[in-house]
Amino acid sequence: MAPDPRCTALSNVMKKQGVTYAQIATKIGSSEQHVIDVLTGSSRPTDAEFKSIASALGLSDVPHTGVHATT
Repeated sequence: MAPDPRCTALSNVMKKQGVTYAQIATKIGSSEQHVIDVLTGSSRPTDAEFKSIASALGLSDVPHTGVHATT
């Protein structure tokens, strides 16, 4: 079982929508492992990746600070 995202809001959205890391990866054209790494804080996303992931989850206006910081 994959770990929960570091961000509680992302974790809640994924659970509510029933979305998996693999599904997000497919939507944004990335690998599942990279999405896991980004959402669990092992890797920082670029601005474009951050926006793509947020969009794939139907989110907007997510701050780019704290656990949402980008490179």
